[in-house]
Amino acid sequence: VRMTVAGRTMWGETESHARDGYAALYASEGFEIDAYNPAGTVLFPEMDESADVPEITTACWDILGKSPEQVMCSSSRMVIKRKGTEHPAVVACTLLPYDTQFELGRFLKEASRPVRLNHPHCAKFCVLGGASCSA
Repeated sequence: VRMTVAGRTMWGETESHARDGYAALYASEGFEIDAYNPAGTVLFPEMDESADVPEITTACWDILGKSPEQVMCSSSRMVIKRKGTEHPAVVACTLLPYDTQFELGRFLKEASRPVRLNHPHCAKFCVLGGASCSA
């Protein structure tokens, strides 16, 4: 299985500090992922959840020439391990690790249900911003 990682930096944390942390994790787990290569470890900036963003309506998809199926979270899943938790969790998006409506269970087999693109980050970062978790 080819693995890549998408994560977020934290307010006040440098990108190099974050990549050092990922490198240590990969080494301890025996993962063959280059923490310093943006194609293998994509790091997103921390985002302001209180920022006002436009709502994406069904008409917006046509205007933008996109469809919900083109957004990674509609079909891809991320396995995350939150600091201080005992077990990993499967989520729809690495940008939304603490929003429980995007947590889809502990195992990939139970995470195949559809995801509503109704979070401000969906609009600002992915739909309008064109971001992707893969480089």
